Amino acid sequence: MSAETKLELLGLIDYAVADGWAHTQACRVLDLADVRAHRWRQRLRDTGSLEDRDPGGGAVHGILSWEEAEILDLIEQWGQVDRSHRKIAHRGSRLGVVFVSPSTVLRVALKHQVHLPGEPYRPRPKQPVLPEIAWEKNRIWIWDATHFTRTGRVAYAIVDVVTRYWIGYLLSSEQTSTQAQLLFAQALEDQHLLDPGGRPPAIDDDGLPVLIAWSDNGSEMTAIDTRKFMALMAITQHHGRPGTPTDQAHIESFFSHLKGDWPHLTTIRDPAVLDSELGRIRREYNTIRLHAGVGYVTPDDEHHGRGPRIRRARAAGMRRARAERIKENRERRRAS
Repeated sequence: MSAETKLELLGLIDYAVADGWAHTQACRVLDLADVRAHRWRQRLRDTGSLEDRDPGGGAVHGILSWEEAEILDLIEQWGQVDRSHRKIAHRGSRLGVVFVSPSTVLRVALKHQVHLPGEPYRPRPKQPVLPEIAWEKNRIWIWDATHFTRTGRVAYAIVDVVTRYWIGYLLSSEQTSTQAQLLFAQALEDQHLLDPGGRPPAIDDDGLPVLIAWSDNGSEMTAIDTRKFMALMAITQHHGRPGTPTDQAHIESFFSHLKGDWPHLTTIRDPAVLDSELGRIRREYNTIRLHAGVGYVTPDDEHHGRGPRIRRARAAGMRRARAERIKENRERRRAS
């Protein structure tokens, strides 16, 4: 609070007291402690000013002058190598010359106007464009793997991007192109996408791919054998950017819900038990659990065409219930 404001408050109190008010009552109205007003008056008599003095002092844990000099030396010697205040702080403790936090290094650099290069800018590669394809079931499959460390197994899963239907899974102790081929062979058979001779469906005349397999850049996803198998099955592969899991957000979210909604999966140690539980949970996920991504119907409903009818029925029911509530409330008010 400025000295001028304090003087104005004291003047208002004096004016109120002269008009018959009690000093404490005037302070209460101004939301000012009575003892504070008396302290201001005493300071004004002693010093002739109400300006707040510099509190002085300093932090007892503040860095010492020699530490500040060592930080500046570190920045000069290692700035072009470490580039950031965080690495400079750890460099100092590694060399045993000064032990300070990264924020202290940054504060010293700003105080002396010393520039640190900072981490080099690495432009993110452009996100690959998904090939044009009809937005319907069994046209875009996304797949990935997650680890169950206590069991010592890795679980592959395929999810339909359009309907969020969990198409299939494979539990294995290895991550090779063999697992990828087996996973897709089972999924194609499960969805009846193979003819009686086990061959893939005929390629559309419009030149669009029959099926897109969306994944990250794992070694088994980009392996030559996997690419050959996908081409043989008339499947086009689509990969996200390296180090960018959000490019495969659908499958990352799927595994997050799988381990979050059924946390006991991460505690199982027997591979046979885990395989059995994954099969049971797959049925529950597809046929019981409502999925927000497809309008709160089950993936099985959406995958088999029942989703739009269920959503329309809910919308109609909401309208009907609203009309009935309005009618009943109006009749009750008329009666009263």
